[in-house]
Amino acid sequence: MLAAYAAQFAPDASPESLLAGLEVGERPEPEAREGWTTVDVRAASLNHHDLWSLRGVGLRAEQLPMILGTDAAGVTPDGREVVVHAVIGGALGHGVRPAEPRSLLSERYPGTLAERVAVPTWNLVDKPATLSFVEAACVPTAWLTAYRMLFTSGRATPGQRVLVQGAGGGVSTAAVLLGAAAGLEMFVTSRDEAKRDRALALGAAAAVEPGGRLPAKVDVVLETVGAATWSHSVRSVRPGGTIVVAGATTGDASPAELQRIFFLEISVVGATMGSKDDLGHLLALMGRTALRPLVDATFHLARARAGLARLARGSQFGKIVLEV
Repeated sequence: MLAAYAAQFAPDASPESLLAGLEVGERPEPEAREGWTTVDVRAASLNHHDLWSLRGVGLRAEQLPMILGTDAAGVTPDGREVVVHAVIGGALGHGVRPAEPRSLLSERYPGTLAERVAVPTWNLVDKPATLSFVEAACVPTAWLTAYRMLFTSGRATPGQRVLVQGAGGGVSTAAVLLGAAAGLEMFVTSRDEAKRDRALALGAAAAVEPGGRLPAKVDVVLETVGAATWSHSVRSVRPGGTIVVAGATTGDASPAELQRIFFLEISVVGATMGSKDDLGHLLALMGRTALRPLVDATFHLARARAGLARLARGSQFGKIVLEV
């Protein structure tokens, strides 16, 4: 079957070098496992996790080649249209041993950037008929992470103010759309004026340059950038507010500014994707409303390199999706 996979790790983080270890070609069909289902993938979205995998983060050399991808929507052998929840193992251990550590697809088991992917049957969630496969494939990582950051970890409620660091990525665009729909006052940052304008068009109340002055202190900060924005995040949240961290695309923040955090009693909370129940609730919400993922571009699976190159350059606004 056709798949996009990491064949070797990148020598450095530049987009050109990063993609040197990517191969698009034939890989063996998924192994049959008791309690697992093989899904015919119709669409799979790209995430920064795929770029980290190409750098060797979360993978060992002896695991290569490894098919990339955490997100997919497709069809089971009995014709059921499904969305894949990518978290494998953990405390419940559905389809694997209960003692197996939690991981994402493409870390211990082959990922979704392929014509077919095998996952524990428990990990399948029904796709709402009103969502296309492309739209549904955007949900399991970026939209699920944004949902959990806002409402589970951040406990945001209508009328509160939320800062999203960075505009254009899948999590940030999802957060703006979800937050605006829930009655939150959303602020965003971006170096790109065009992206700031587009964030305003999506429903953001204000958009400023990184480090720029906000109209007011916020109740919650959604932080996925890391070192480049951390200081601004700490200074933008109100006393007693919350910073939710779900990524660090520019590296770990240093220093952590602990004095400000403890003096102002700021909560720092980590978030990684969400539960299967979260995914089901989010898909149901989207199925009943006009809320839809923002798709930046689609490519055929055979052109996975072009899609990952666009993601690595950071030129996207919304999700990049591979269609099979």
